[in-house]
Amino acid sequence: MRFVVASIVLFFTTFTVAKENLIVVTIDGLRWQEVFGGAEKALIEHKDFVAQPEQLKAQFWAETPEKRRELLMPFFWKTLINNGSAIGNRNIGSNMSVANNWHFSYPGYNEIFTGIADDKIDSNEKRPNPNISFIEFLNNRPEFGGNLAVFAGWDVFPAIFNVERSGLHVNAGFMPSKAKHTAETTLLNQLQQEIPSPWHNVRFDAFTYRFAKNYILAKTPRVLAIGFGETDDFAHDGRYDQYLHAAHRTDKFIQDLWQTIQSLPEYQNQTTLLITTDHGRGVTPEQWQHHASPKAISGYLKSLGKFPKGILGSEQTWLVAIGPGIKSKGQVIPAGEIRQNQIAATALKILDLDPDIFNPDIGSPIQEIFTP
Repeated sequence: MRFVVASIVLFFTTFTVAKENLIVVTIDGLRWQEVFGGAEKALIEHKDFVAQPEQLKAQFWAETPEKRRELLMPFFWKTLINNGSAIGNRNIGSNMSVANNWHFSYPGYNEIFTGIADDKIDSNEKRPNPNISFIEFLNNRPEFGGNLAVFAGWDVFPAIFNVERSGLHVNAGFMPSKAKHTAETTLLNQLQQEIPSPWHNVRFDAFTYRFAKNYILAKTPRVLAIGFGETDDFAHDGRYDQYLHAAHRTDKFIQDLWQTIQSLPEYQNQTTLLITTDHGRGVTPEQWQHHASPKAISGYLKSLGKFPKGILGSEQTWLVAIGPGIKSKGQVIPAGEIRQNQIAATALKILDLDPDIFNPDIGSPIQEIFTP
């Protein structure tokens, strides 16, 4: 009898202590075409976008899309998608897109994290977001202990998460780490200042990831967001070679992230990864560098006026999920179009919270990826 009672106590203690964790990873402007099909021949051979095509082909080219995508993002395809769920491969009828009317970054990130496609978020300017993200909502709930954080390469993220109002720990752009100054964080802070970025408002993804990983090891947050940015900026620069290399590096960062959380008892087998992008890109060589809706081109992105009908494909997105409550189904073909405004509710469902408590007007959870 004593053994039975002890077993019951142990069961309920274990059940009570176990908590679901969530890490949301965004890869800015990475097209579904590369995620699900690998390098594109028309772009890899384009003289304006690739200086040394033969070298790039040696690393990323194969005759089938299945082999190409594994060369580009091997961890995605050998581990994440094989053991989780993926949406967004339009070649098989798995469709996902933004719900906002703009098809660029700030509106996309607002939609991902708030569940609302807000027409008033109509530029990439650093204006504090009037909308509340689900991470801010969780930050105010006692069971999460205020231990949530956001790390990103783009310096607009503090405005997206409205740090003045939310009080969230957001490290983005060229901000140094304010974590406990170990030898590693001191070195990373120095190197970030000493290694010049090609862009005035986006740092290299290596710094973003290393700062985020150090925070995970030191603070073990229940909810974390990591925003990688190089793919989008290299694409805008017309560097298809560097765009592919950035996607490949990001795959390695995510592999290291997954291996790290599986090595920690606070995360092992109780952590879900949601990986997505803020917008798509053009589908033709003429347009792949860009992303914008017709409405955006008539206003904020009028510099793209030669494309008055908008950039076809910039509304197309994708999502990959893996974790204890996620179907191990591989590629999922939903009955209808999945929208970006459903991600926030999906995140809350993963954490066993009712999305309606956060905001009844957000998109519904993506039920197709959950186990029954």
